[in-house]
Amino acid sequence: MNPRASPSSTQDKLTVDGLVDATPVHRDRVVDLLRAVSLAVVVLWHWVFSILHWRDGALTMPNPIDDIPGAWAATWLLQVMPLFFLVGGYANLAGWQAAVRSGDGTPTFLARRFGRLLRPTAAYVAIWTVFDLAWQAGGGRSVLDWGMVVFIPLWFLGAYAGVVALVPLTARLHTAHRGAVVVGLGLGIAAADTARLGFGVDAVGLVGSALVWVLCHQLGYWWRDGSLVAGGRRTAGALVVTGLGTLVLLTQLGPFPRSMVAVDGERVSNMFPTTACIAALAVLQLGVVLLVRPSLDAWLQRRSVWRGVVAANGVAMTVFCWHMTALVAFVGLYQSTGLTLSAEPTAGWWATRPLWLLGPGALLALLVMAFARFEER
Repeated sequence: MNPRASPSSTQDKLTVDGLVDATPVHRDRVVDLLRAVSLAVVVLWHWVFSILHWRDGALTMPNPIDDIPGAWAATWLLQVMPLFFLVGGYANLAGWQAAVRSGDGTPTFLARRFGRLLRPTAAYVAIWTVFDLAWQAGGGRSVLDWGMVVFIPLWFLGAYAGVVALVPLTARLHTAHRGAVVVGLGLGIAAADTARLGFGVDAVGLVGSALVWVLCHQLGYWWRDGSLVAGGRRTAGALVVTGLGTLVLLTQLGPFPRSMVAVDGERVSNMFPTTACIAALAVLQLGVVLLVRPSLDAWLQRRSVWRGVVAANGVAMTVFCWHMTALVAFVGLYQSTGLTLSAEPTAGWWATRPLWLLGPGALLALLVMAFARFEER
């Protein structure tokens, strides 16, 4: 911060309009758009396309993919976690490059990155801890017994924090070895899947999961360094063909399910332990993004559009942390009226989907108003 800047000028820059006005010309706005979109898709999926109901005294939320013929195909579009790690790789490499240029060390870089990630997360965990202890003191059951679904965001945040911690290493490896790093990660993923699914060595599942997310993140470096953008539509098309072709082969000839999200009753899930299918999906998504990037970038030059993206990203982690709390709170309100949760995707369940968008959405707005201060800089 410029020590000579007046408090009013500094405050103006921290408003949404101030940030819009301060956007550098060279900024790739598509990265910011996709970060916001990917988190929004996750939130809407959990609210609208989960069959949230009670099972053995605890909330559970399978999805209706296995009840709808061909619905697995939608997951090849709507499974956006690889996309989030891609844009995270782009942003984290940009941050690392800025830290190197300014002479900042690894601790300073990590402090900046983890600050934005951990402040809203720590507030979310602390508030839930206090609430749970108070609830138990009043004779209620612990949320760990009945509502583990509220902590669904934590597994993703843990995986993402892991790849952020590795940025000083993976960024250097990208500079020094580039393609060899991606090939090595791909071979490691293949070996882990083979050992687990072919020979029953379940212990390597976590290793394979870690390698998949590191690979998704590493692919974002290729976007950031300009090499894929310079390749134009031909390179983008090659990525689409490679990712799609690999996905088809893995799901048709291999032991992997076609759905990219967990389906109740399936022996193997592509999401956890995370499989090579998610890595292939990341390649496909990267190719599609590069194909549509010029059109998206032109659209994002509109002030009203870009202002919305800036505003959404300003509270993105708060929204992600608290969206399941909003859902569970709405369950309480819903049941207080005498209504019950459906355990099957019946016609009535489908008819209530708008309600399960608007209700949790209204509660989440209140939560964001209360807790966004932990994310705002």
